[in-house]
Amino acid sequence: MTHQTDMTTEKKACCGGQRPGQRNGQTEADYLGAALAVPEASQEIRQELRARLRDIPGGFFEMGARKSTFASDFDSPRRKVHVSPFAIAPHAVTNAEYARFVADSGYRTVAEREGWSYVFHLLLDRPEDWPVSPPGLRWWRRVDGAFWSSPEGPGSDITERQDHPVAHIAWFDALAYCTWAGLRLPFEAEWERAARGGLERMKFPWGNALEPGGRFAMNTWQGRFPDENTAADGYIGTAPVGSYEPNGFGLYNMTGNVWEWVQDWFGPRVPSKSVPRDPKGPESGTSKVQRGGSFLCHVSYCDRYHVHSRTSNDPDSSTSNSGFRVACGGNS
Repeated sequence: MTHQTDMTTEKKACCGGQRPGQRNGQTEADYLGAALAVPEASQEIRQELRARLRDIPGGFFEMGARKSTFASDFDSPRRKVHVSPFAIAPHAVTNAEYARFVADSGYRTVAEREGWSYVFHLLLDRPEDWPVSPPGLRWWRRVDGAFWSSPEGPGSDITERQDHPVAHIAWFDALAYCTWAGLRLPFEAEWERAARGGLERMKFPWGNALEPGGRFAMNTWQGRFPDENTAADGYIGTAPVGSYEPNGFGLYNMTGNVWEWVQDWFGPRVPSKSVPRDPKGPESGTSKVQRGGSFLCHVSYCDRYHVHSRTSNDPDSSTSNSGFRVACGGNS
């Protein structure tokens, strides 16, 4: 079997790592309960957080792609949907914002409870010190002591990354923040409506060119994945949330940087004879949808940095490239 065939097979797994079952006696019900039991922030904080959101007009738009790059992603065919007006954060939740939440609520993330998280190997000084995990994705290392404020494990911190998106966030951790903030995760259709910035049938928030005008417009991989990142765009890992130009709705980094959790369970599209209004995905499932791609996406492997791209992961999985942004309003 050739190397290229191996890479094609691996593509189906995207670039994220899935947690191998429950750990330390914790179950998904335990994580859900902890997320929903988070104390509410003060009304002043909640009002402040709501005031930062950008209003997105409701209406019809075409969601998805004409043809999927990876059929198992279920991001095609293109279809018309309708969403109600809603509001969404201009950028992903930052380290500073998540630290404020943790200080106010005392919440401990899934990675903290389980004692480890997945770290991309090139972010580590000595990747050989940590086991490859999960099997088949040699660029991930299971690092004991890695979590949102110690993103590369013991001895690392976020002192110089306060304005970067918080990472190592499981879906349950995003839900906990939303519980505290009086907000919610966007639904997938809302996320894509927002990401497109008012444009139709375009690949990116700004149009169809990967590098418009010869300049970088998002934080993705340059070089040979997964062993050489030239960082031509300026970043090996995450970038500050205000990097690059915003889209037509004033939203930053809707593609690249970190995968963003949304509310929906992952599953195939359900055919509809009429235009779906405020679609919400399957009623149940085993994995949650993530949107937008990350700093690890590259055409040679995880070509999922488009406004229609989607992947999924277990709601208790956390990685170096998993974050979220918040929303409210709409037909929630």
